[in-house]
Amino acid sequence: MNDDLRNIVLGVIATGVAAALGWFARTYLWRRKLRRKQRFFGLPDDSECLLVVNRKAGGGDWSVARRDVFALLELSALIKDCGAQTQIVAHDTAQQGIGDHTEFCIGGPISNLRTAAHLDSLLPGVQMNTDPEPGPDRGSFLIGGERYRWQPDSVEHVLLARLFGQGDGGRPVFLVSGQHSNANHAAARYLGRHHSRLAAKHGDKSFCLLLRVVNPQAYGPDVVELVADVTRTATAAPPVRTP
Repeated sequence: MNDDLRNIVLGVIATGVAAALGWFARTYLWRRKLRRKQRFFGLPDDSECLLVVNRKAGGGDWSVARRDVFALLELSALIKDCGAQTQIVAHDTAQQGIGDHTEFCIGGPISNLRTAAHLDSLLPGVQMNTDPEPGPDRGSFLIGGERYRWQPDSVEHVLLARLFGQGDGGRPVFLVSGQHSNANHAAARYLGRHHSRLAAKHGDKSFCLLLRVVNPQAYGPDVVELVADVTRTATAAPPVRTP
């Protein structure tokens, strides 16, 4: 074998080794990223989760607002990426405990009875005005003495939370509770875009974020601001008022 042929063979071998190492490195990084995502959502391979569907406010039992459908599609994509299976249940038929399956619960307490139960048991420091009569406080959140009002077509707020039933264990509940279905869509999209950062910050702990959707009439669900991390206030029982 002359020198030219030997150099060609060595070059081909080096190229093959480099390609194999590159493939293994990319596969390793992809798998590590996937495992982190699965751990954050509590969705290992072939696991099952609940997708709790709300109803359109003022509609029938299975009438879902268009923006809530978009939110469900955003979450379904996340679940599929984790290699998990989805069980879709109506809000008033999801009579199951917390922790056995990861749960994604969409909608405020008016349109979703399951959300109302979660707010009462897991986020006692949050109050949402569910008065059907028009008024300045209709649909507002009251958290730690601070009121966050809904301004239709201008400002919408939404709670995005990951919660655990008893302490920080078992499978999580992801709660998306907005003042409007557009806000629910915005929170689901926010979760999909920022889950890596949320995992790095909160680890395996519960969290509750208050988000603001800015000028939804113009920007839809795309412009979202983090108002505050309200985990400590939202998960604490409100002070008892003495008569």
